[in-house]
Amino acid sequence: MDWFTAPDLWLSRLLFQRSLAVIYVVAFLGAALQFRALIGERGMLPVPRFVERVPFRHAPSVFHRHYSDRFFAAWAWTGCAVSVALVAGLDSLLPLWAGMVLWFVPWAMYLSIVNVGQTWYSFGWESLLLEVGFLAVFLGNDEVAPPVVVLFLLRWVLFRVEFGAGLIKMRGDECWRKLTCLDHHHETQPMPGPLSWFFHHLPKPFHRVEVAANHVTQLVVPFLLFTPQPIATAAAALMIATQLWLVLSGNFSWLNWITIVLALSAVDFGTGTRDTPGPPLWYTVIVFAVAALILGLSYHPVRNMISRRQVMNRSFDPLHLVNTYGAFGSVSRVRYEVVVEGTADDVPREDSEWREYEFRGKPGDPRRWPRQFAPYHLRLDWLMWFAALSPAYAGSWFGALVERLLENDRDTLRLLRRSPFPADAPPRFVRARLFRYRYTTWRELRETGACWERTYVREFLPPTRLAASPARNP
Repeated sequence: MDWFTAPDLWLSRLLFQRSLAVIYVVAFLGAALQFRALIGERGMLPVPRFVERVPFRHAPSVFHRHYSDRFFAAWAWTGCAVSVALVAGLDSLLPLWAGMVLWFVPWAMYLSIVNVGQTWYSFGWESLLLEVGFLAVFLGNDEVAPPVVVLFLLRWVLFRVEFGAGLIKMRGDECWRKLTCLDHHHETQPMPGPLSWFFHHLPKPFHRVEVAANHVTQLVVPFLLFTPQPIATAAAALMIATQLWLVLSGNFSWLNWITIVLALSAVDFGTGTRDTPGPPLWYTVIVFAVAALILGLSYHPVRNMISRRQVMNRSFDPLHLVNTYGAFGSVSRVRYEVVVEGTADDVPREDSEWREYEFRGKPGDPRRWPRQFAPYHLRLDWLMWFAALSPAYAGSWFGALVERLLENDRDTLRLLRRSPFPADAPPRFVRARLFRYRYTTWRELRETGACWERTYVREFLPPTRLAASPARNP
């Protein structure tokens, strides 16, 4: 079965596998460092409460069987260790079946985390990592050449990521059709990066070129992935270049990076073939069975993709095997930010000393320049962006956040860049206010050193205290 494998794509497979393992490391690391405040036993959305109301069949996870913060930490750090082993190439030193088992482990472990992660893990790149990670199990190791079927399934994922994103833009905000969305997007995106200010200030004609190039890359180029080489390589290279441009322009967790990893699997580096034995029969049967499963599960994602009512980032099965993707069908014209403040005063007043909490990634102090965090994902910071769009997005967790700030909860404060209160003196009251943010001009930047200018809009949450801690008489 010479047609079953592609010996000349061994380097493509190698780069894909090692790069995907790095993303696994980042994902497990983020889970290990952030879970206690988000979904831990005293988290804002505790796992034990979630598994009480959601049955296992709807969200398969080991944490339905047992949960404790210590167990979750061990689970996440073990996932990190296994992923590091994959980065180091341990799978290549094992027999084929054992290498497949090793790749299965981080997929199953991360699935358990995502399925109890609730709002904090509702992003499309979570499902994308699981879908790609599942296919990676069947890509083989040095005992066999890369199977063509799995390589094409990876291209099928890449096609849906890009084409789905292109369709949702064309069906969504009219600024995509008018080529004007990037007049606003670099300023209003969820988490700007260190170069986003400069991207925003590029000439408007250049923004039109950016949008037009994006449409070509997402609506035309994906079809070329299924053409012969070297056309498929050229298509993948163009996608990689586009994703690197997005990496420079903002912080989008590992979305851009895993898209690049997918594109690497389609690149023919022209390194020649390696002599490998033919694939064993059991391996061939498994690969064909997986391909049949994936094609069958693709029905609903494809139906959604071609529907006029296309939705973004939806999983159609609890294992996240085949999903639908897309982002920024609409683009905000104005940026709003929720600024959280606390005071030590027993009775809060407007003239009280209100001290601002500083988040790691989301804009706060107008003079503080954004930093690069991606591919690491700051989950609280991202959800704060959604909260600024509408309080409804924060209804399930914002009250719990305020409560933990009033307690000076150590795990919650670790998610922040800085708390304005010492560990032994928590605030008496916490409030939240909504501000409009805009990038400063070149002149304003030179004069003030601030990259943002902000204007108060309205109260988001009135001064709030712990119910068990009544205010003392002044």
